[in-house]
Amino acid sequence: MLINRKPYRTIWFENNIVKIINQTKLPHQFIIKDLKTVKDSINAIKNMEVRGAPLIGVTAAYGLVLSIIEKKDQSFLVKSSEDLIAARPTAINLKWAVDRMMKKLSGVNSNEILRIALEEAKAIMDEDVNFCKNIGLNGLKIIEEIAKKKKDTVNILTHCNAGWLATIDWGTATSPIYHAYQKGIKIHVWVDETRPRNQGANLTSYELNEEGIPNTIIADNTGGILMQRGQVDMCIVGSDRTLSTGDVCNKIGTYLKALAAKDNNVPFYVALPSSTIDWSIKNVKDIPIEERDPTELSHIQGLNEDNKLQKILIYPQRSKTMNLAFDITPAKYVTGLITEKGVCEASEKGLKKLFDNK
Repeated sequence: MLINRKPYRTIWFENNIVKIINQTKLPHQFIIKDLKTVKDSINAIKNMEVRGAPLIGVTAAYGLVLSIIEKKDQSFLVKSSEDLIAARPTAINLKWAVDRMMKKLSGVNSNEILRIALEEAKAIMDEDVNFCKNIGLNGLKIIEEIAKKKKDTVNILTHCNAGWLATIDWGTATSPIYHAYQKGIKIHVWVDETRPRNQGANLTSYELNEEGIPNTIIADNTGGILMQRGQVDMCIVGSDRTLSTGDVCNKIGTYLKALAAKDNNVPFYVALPSSTIDWSIKNVKDIPIEERDPTELSHIQGLNEDNKLQKILIYPQRSKTMNLAFDITPAKYVTGLITEKGVCEASEKGLKKLFDNK
């Protein structure tokens, strides 16, 4: 997708270095950062310089490539894989990508291991681009149907950033939006600010602006009244982990949007690649919910008068904060799951129709 009219992916490999767009600096600064070691990859994931389940997975895959470049040693590789998985526990793509890489690399001859690692990491990356493109084409059909009935601008509400910055290209929730816009359908996007890290305001609005798509940033709790007023035609969100039961774990606040959508008869869709489906867990209580640093709540980053990034305290100094990063949206509130293989009911039956090999 575009930044300053130039096409980019969120991550690429060049001269034994992994290049990423440092997302903690957006939208005010566009900085490409070099990852030279597996520790760099782990820190990039932990500190959310890269974020979004699919991108985290690809970053971890290339983290193992960097591990091999550092030291062609199986024990070091195994330790690297464990440290990468521990970096962020909720997003299933992270473990999925590491497990896939390790399956390819375990016991491989040291003369061949780097080549195989690079091939597999690139395969995971390119596969995600294709998945997200197909998610967009499948979701496009839903937007087309709404546009035909409405014969006016289609208003779509998003939460957090499930855009191309959360993947490699296209995005998950934004991919249908991009495809619809490119096809000439009038689109307007309500962008949830998405506290505490403001990924909607800082990232989703930023990338939509770069593509020329009309959008309006709203406070997280504004969506409900917009739905009551008939100003939202559909919701599309992403997912960090979706169970085979159709229950969705996503950025905190997603559940509340689903409740408001249900109460106002607004279709609520979740867009995700199959790599985000957890086929092993059946009970939502078994999903590890990441609790992040309280300062993400108590402090906020922005440009100061000298046009420099600065963090400031916005809460009383003695106040306690709790920063759960994700919540669970039960399948009964999800209108449908938009995947690379099609759109299905949010249920085990629905998913098995698309992914019978599982």
